[in-house]
Amino acid sequence: MSTEQNDQPQGAYDDAILDSNAISPTDETGNPIPVTIPIALAPGVTVVYTTRLGGISTGDFGDCNLGGKSGDDPHAILANRVALAKQIGCGLSLVSQVHSAVAVDVDDSWHLNTPFGFDVSGTPGEVVADAGGEQPQATVVEADGQVTTRTGVALGMFAADCLPVLFADAESGVIGAAHCGRRGLERGVIGETVDLMVAKGAVRERIVATLGPRICGDCYEVGDEIAESFQNRFPLTRTITRFGGAGIDIAEAAMIDLAFAGVNHVVDSRPRVAAATQYLDHDAELASLCESDGEGPALAERLDALQHSMCTLENPLWYSHRRAALAGKKREGRMLALIMRSER
Repeated sequence: MSTEQNDQPQGAYDDAILDSNAISPTDETGNPIPVTIPIALAPGVTVVYTTRLGGISTGDFGDCNLGGKSGDDPHAILANRVALAKQIGCGLSLVSQVHSAVAVDVDDSWHLNTPFGFDVSGTPGEVVADAGGEQPQATVVEADGQVTTRTGVALGMFAADCLPVLFADAESGVIGAAHCGRRGLERGVIGETVDLMVAKGAVRERIVATLGPRICGDCYEVGDEIAESFQNRFPLTRTITRFGGAGIDIAEAAMIDLAFAGVNHVVDSRPRVAAATQYLDHDAELASLCESDGEGPALAERLDALQHSMCTLENPLWYSHRRAALAGKKREGRMLALIMRSER
């Protein structure tokens, strides 16, 4: 398997990594603009990672929570999602993630059922209330993989430690996204997502993938029994964490299943994410979040200790369930990893 560096010019997306010190932090209506990190995955295909910056959520969910199940203010969730869809110029496609191996084709079902796109994630009804103020029952499709051939649709996967994996066969126009937590990986969500892409016309040898932000093997402590079971499924993925206990490396497990699925081209997101992290190292909003979130020291100290920019626990740009739990908190927000295809 080859791991490819992004072949775009180094500065190709610098202007797209939004910095509130460089441009207006709000749109024409006064709503904050989500701070995102774009990755050029393939010709005409872009991956976008959201961060904690640029939304209107507060408290434990500050500032750009996009998840709808953790108790955040529904109006803040809606505003954050609408702002994100507007920024990336695509309707969002959101499903209810349940740590399964189920992948779904959204081409036949996708339609605008919210102001931000297609939401079957089980988001509370008040978030998707129609213009008349009614609150419909939340529609739910349980899945951990999505595929589409549509343009103008951003397949989204929520994350706050689990690994999002994004896929594209640019020639056939098939893109996919998978939510890869420990249980989803064990159940084979990567293989199921790739198989569904192939059923829609993708060719395995042409599929390019990238691994999004996730908790790293140095931080994901799970205990001896789980680590041993996981290693039986994914050899050499057991770790000793920086906390001293047994852990697992879900990114390495994903690479194993990508190889088994016939996906041999993986673009490394780390250079772009590392550059964005450095770019935001003096961002006032990020510094304020680090001062108020109760999850660690000040921004400068967190970045000085940062070893893995993709790690959700280490990098304060990301939401992290484990980091919040270590701080004694019972809730946290969710980022989105998205993939979209433009008309060429």
